[in-house]
Amino acid sequence: MNFPRMGFGFALLTLVIASTGCQNKVADENKDLWRQNRELQARLKESDARQPTQGADPAQITALQAQLAQRDQQIADLQGQLRQPAPQQAPAENNALAGIEVTKDEAAGTMTVNLPGDVLFASGHSDLKDSAKTTLNKVISAVRKQYPGKKVIVKGYTDTDPISKTKNKWQDNLDLSAARARTVAQYLVTQGLDQNHVGLQALGDTMPRGSKDRSRRVEIVVATR
Repeated sequence: MNFPRMGFGFALLTLVIASTGCQNKVADENKDLWRQNRELQARLKESDARQPTQGADPAQITALQAQLAQRDQQIADLQGQLRQPAPQQAPAENNALAGIEVTKDEAAGTMTVNLPGDVLFASGHSDLKDSAKTTLNKVISAVRKQYPGKKVIVKGYTDTDPISKTKNKWQDNLDLSAARARTVAQYLVTQGLDQNHVGLQALGDTMPRGSKDRSRRVEIVVATR
């Protein structure tokens, strides 16, 4: 099942330009850090040479060494970013999903919409916030227009903190993530998506994302072909 050809070339060109811009920015930051590092090393060398005769301040040398170590780590981080391909941000589906985090996996034939859990739900609960419905309606509209009849999987995730304040409602994080995924899936169906094409998965705290805020999320994965 193929993407519509109209406008795809332009979207791809935009993506390449954006990705190149991000990589260039990282490269420039890397060069700047290298320059700063060389300056710090020169100052440290000067302090070491001065120490036997002029009594260079040990605290200053320690501070310079700490700055060097910090710059070295930043350089290593930036080099790691340069070695990684830029993330492929999906076109905004004719602006229908503007402002929402969306990625596409061409190999898998999927589009993933990432929705922060704090946007959709109050802490420890699975009832949709009224404000969340506006966001979900945008997703539904885009799916119905761009990918009618395609499979949709709603995936629920949580952070790794044990259930505490609402442990009377949920057995564990997997239980909470299942309830949240079910709530979103049911809303998609009530707003017009075919229930035979909408499924759900509960993954709990099995796939954290670096921070608690990013770990608490619901992903809507849409088949694109």
